[in-house]
Amino acid sequence: MKIVKSATLQTIDTKSVDVEATFTNGLPSFTIVGLASNIIQESRDRVKSALLTNEFKFPAKKITINLSPSEIQKSGTHFDLAIALIIALYESKVEFNNYYVFGELSLDGKIKDCSSIFPIVLSLSKQNLLKNVVVCPKSAKKLSKIPNINIYSVDKLSDAIDFFKFDNKDKYKFENQSFDYKKLVVENIPYFYLTDYELDFNEVKGQEYAINAALIAVAGNHNILFEGSAGCGKSMISKRLKYIMPPMNLEEILEKAKLQALDFKPIDFSPTRVFRSPHHSSTKSSIFGGGSGNSAKIGEVALSNSGILFFDELPHFSKSTLEALREPLEDYKVLISRVNSKIIYDTKFLFVAAMNPCPCGNLLSKVKECRCSDLEIQRYKNRLSEPLLDRIDLYVSMQEPTMNDKNTNDSRTLHKKVIDAFIIQKNRKQENLNGKLSDKQIKKYCKLDNQSETILQKAIANFNLSFRSINKVLKVARTIADLNANEHISKQDLMQALSYRRR
Repeated sequence: MKIVKSATLQTIDTKSVDVEATFTNGLPSFTIVGLASNIIQESRDRVKSALLTNEFKFPAKKITINLSPSEIQKSGTHFDLAIALIIALYESKVEFNNYYVFGELSLDGKIKDCSSIFPIVLSLSKQNLLKNVVVCPKSAKKLSKIPNINIYSVDKLSDAIDFFKFDNKDKYKFENQSFDYKKLVVENIPYFYLTDYELDFNEVKGQEYAINAALIAVAGNHNILFEGSAGCGKSMISKRLKYIMPPMNLEEILEKAKLQALDFKPIDFSPTRVFRSPHHSSTKSSIFGGGSGNSAKIGEVALSNSGILFFDELPHFSKSTLEALREPLEDYKVLISRVNSKIIYDTKFLFVAAMNPCPCGNLLSKVKECRCSDLEIQRYKNRLSEPLLDRIDLYVSMQEPTMNDKNTNDSRTLHKKVIDAFIIQKNRKQENLNGKLSDKQIKKYCKLDNQSETILQKAIANFNLSFRSINKVLKVARTIADLNANEHISKQDLMQALSYRRR
């Protein structure tokens, strides 16, 4: 019995699958077993047509294809090529060895790419299960970014048959490709970045205080909330943050591409972090993920991992959505639990939120009169609970700019400061940026001198800071110190961090 290696996607993880075949006496038939979905069952007709087009004659036997292990659900059109090969070469003395095979077949035998191939191969590579993979040229081009794997490119089913039948594998070898972006190397790890600023901070009128807070948020991956009247620049600043985000290592770039594939979006290998901005009318399932079993879908929170999640009009999101945000903002993971499955997503994103000071938006305006009553304002603000607000590192109250306001900041200068702070953090051998440090790491990296310690104790008493709030202040102060190239947190660094706390 011959076996061809393939795999199936289990939401974000991958399970290796053995495609087995038997050819027994009996009424001629073609059956696929092993908890195969309807998509795989449909592959029978595609495989038949592709084989017959390539002048293959089906044997007068009962053909049974088994996808092992049989207890897990399988889905995906990428099983077509493995099934076709095991049938086409059933009489040949061919060993498929440890080659993984993926590809959808057209009716004439041409091999196609499909969205699940990249996340499957990347996951198998991380599990050290895959070294050799056979795919179509379009898939090979995307997979060539994954290190330490051998990729073989076959355009048609006949090429795939020749690949295994004859000893000419070097003919189909596809060379791995490296990234051609600007990079820096810290602790022997390369980090990539771009210096193209499609949206530039020099287009923002005034708002020096808010831009400085945005710089701190990006440099340390701190959650930030902008509050101000309509038109003051909250969204304008937020949408420019992605262009000054810290550099990305190879693993982060590949993980971003994997999430894009799972979201059925074109894969982008550029070192630009994702920016997700769901509308406030989005359902809870679309934001956190949902579904059951193998059909569970990934949500905005998980798709934002290593990037930015932007909530505009924060109080207008549903109460259940806002409260559910507390877990991913604190634990950097979200658990989607269903009867048949439990899935954990990483959520180390930069959370950026914007809100008006009142329902009409004019409470902080100098030129417009607020139309809201005290009760309406209180109800509006009460939509945000204290536990949720306690997870926000930086709070910024913004005033309306005037035509005479000037801004001396531009994205190139800000990005340079972010990169310098990033290098300082990585040279301390931090796995995560300051905003995502654990309690143990805070004690190690966020050290205060005697004067700063006295100021912090006074702030705790005056502002009634919780233990979480104290840690937030220390992490923000550490980032400000890094931006100022200070080895230890100074009095000025701590005072500035305290100024961004919500009163």
